[in-house]
Amino acid sequence: MQSDCIVVGGGLIGLFCARELARGGLRVLLLERGLLGREASWAGAGVLAALEPRTTPPALQALLRYSQERYADLARDLQAETGIDPEWTRSGLLLVGPDAEARATAWTTTGTEVEALDAECLAGLEPALSIPGPAWRVPAVAQIRNPRLLRALRGALAAARVAVREHCDVRALRHTKGRILGVETVGERIDARTVVIAAGPWSLSLLDGLPHPPVIFPVRGQMLLYRTPPGTLRHIVQHGEVYLVPRRDGTMLVGSTVEHVGFDKTVTGEARAALHAAAGALVPALARQPIAEQWAGLRPGSGTGMPLIAGHPEVRGLYANTGHFRNGVVLAPGSARLLCDLILGRAPIVAPEPFAWPAPQSL
Repeated sequence: MQSDCIVVGGGLIGLFCARELARGGLRVLLLERGLLGREASWAGAGVLAALEPRTTPPALQALLRYSQERYADLARDLQAETGIDPEWTRSGLLLVGPDAEARATAWTTTGTEVEALDAECLAGLEPALSIPGPAWRVPAVAQIRNPRLLRALRGALAAARVAVREHCDVRALRHTKGRILGVETVGERIDARTVVIAAGPWSLSLLDGLPHPPVIFPVRGQMLLYRTPPGTLRHIVQHGEVYLVPRRDGTMLVGSTVEHVGFDKTVTGEARAALHAAAGALVPALARQPIAEQWAGLRPGSGTGMPLIAGHPEVRGLYANTGHFRNGVVLAPGSARLLCDLILGRAPIVAPEPFAWPAPQSL
């Protein structure tokens, strides 16, 4: 198949980009070094919000809102198209603990409704919680079951006739005279006039040899999973840096760590103990519950603190969509739409300048 565009990276960002480009009329080839959706997109908790609004810039909030406002319809469309329910659920977010009021105040500055709860109301809403009130509730916050979302997107790509190759390691970008020509894999050159790099923290290995390489780096996050009776919690609960995410079937996620350890995905006993203790302090039943699973993922951090969603300033036809750190799942639809607006020459959904390629450093 002759391709107009190659997307490198098969996480949520890459899958959404490929789908959006195909819907825009391009012939798309998606290349993934391993299996589709098995890195940070699978490892995350699927919370459709930035859990730290105090440090989320206004430009990023605008892109967040775009994605948040469309996720429910997107999940319904994907279920109708593929038969796979991504389990979009508006579970709401409960803020508890010493800094909960400050976090709640930050939420209100984004224009989001926040409800104050006294101890009696909190106990009525979530009797399994051991944390006394007061607390604050953000009812608009939703979640999605990201492994199911990934499966649904893969089905949607097949329906859109996007060509997919797994276990296809892109070794280098091919370009000349300021124009992208395609990519080079092991033993093969693939031509395309547009290439999108959406390979999470591995993006830098392809962009590092070009002028003005961005600063992209891996940040390990470890999580635990418990299997609890459905309804043990109804809300996402955040206490400081720890959050609990209840799924419809009773699966309970607890996350997560922030570790700068390079490309090491090893899980550790220290993280296991810390997360288990934090979970048990919030929900005493979890202290007696066996841990069903523990895993780690590598999020793509960014040197600017903002995702890179832009074309290269000197290599025409080369684009990147990476550096989303902890917000990759919630930002994926908006990030894909913004980048595809730039590629397809459409009016961008938000101002693209805050997500532009870092400017060349003057000497």
